[in-house]
Amino acid sequence: MSGLAFVGLGAMGSRLARRLLEAKHPVTGYNRTAAKARALEAAGLKLAPSPRAAVEGAVAVFSMVTDDAALRAVALGENGIVAGLGRGAVWVEMSTVSPAVTRELGAVVAARGAAMLDAPVSGSTITVEQGAASIAVGGERDALERVRPYLAAMAPGGITHVGPLGLAKTMKIATNLGLAVQMLAFAEAVLLAEKAGIARETAVEALLKSVIASPMVKYRGPYVVGTMAREAWFNVGMMQKDLQLALDQGHATGVTLPTTALAQQWLTMARGLGLGERDFGALFDVLAGLSGLPPSPNT
Repeated sequence: MSGLAFVGLGAMGSRLARRLLEAKHPVTGYNRTAAKARALEAAGLKLAPSPRAAVEGAVAVFSMVTDDAALRAVALGENGIVAGLGRGAVWVEMSTVSPAVTRELGAVVAARGAAMLDAPVSGSTITVEQGAASIAVGGERDALERVRPYLAAMAPGGITHVGPLGLAKTMKIATNLGLAVQMLAFAEAVLLAEKAGIARETAVEALLKSVIASPMVKYRGPYVVGTMAREAWFNVGMMQKDLQLALDQGHATGVTLPTTALAQQWLTMARGLGLGERDFGALFDVLAGLSGLPPSPNT
């Protein structure tokens, strides 16, 4: 076996695959909409007609898809990833999906004599491009060591082994619930200051210099004042999917997640207002409207 495969070349997957190509690793890829991956061909990617065709003969396989249904669709069936996995290959599943589905597929992979890791990325498309993303990994350590050089090429920000297969998905879900909660609190802070007479731009500037200026706040502060690109880095619908995974996990483990449930409600309002395809920074726009203030220029 030789070479790498990457299944799912959307906004995040394409950037991760590009980092592998830039590190001089040969990559064969598959994307449901092939046209969206054409730009990577110029960088050296070989496009395959199916997930199975992409992964056959690969020493390591990476995947990044939208949700549980999309993962099952590319994984199973005669043209799926599992059918193409060779004995001794390592499949690194990088999507934010259910830990239970991940473990279910892991058992199928193990039966074929291959190994599976879950390795979701913490960061945005910009973070990946800047080489500042990090990766939490679940699964067997020996499998991780076999693919560590490839993960390091994609995420120089760091790799953390968190335990058995499925726990990295849990870690990512726990991380992402914090993004929505932070955005909601940031919006409240900006709007409170603005309503009291402080210019929005000034309030954002002050908050970005304050102790609450997390990486998420720094990324989405520009959304509030309209200097962030209009492209949604992570839209409302995707964030709702992740928060539902968190709420389901909380229910299963007996952990109460009151701020997560609240953020989910506000995201539902954003979707109801037609903002479902906007970046989840649109939480600000929902609160601004209820406060009698204009939305961000990005809306």
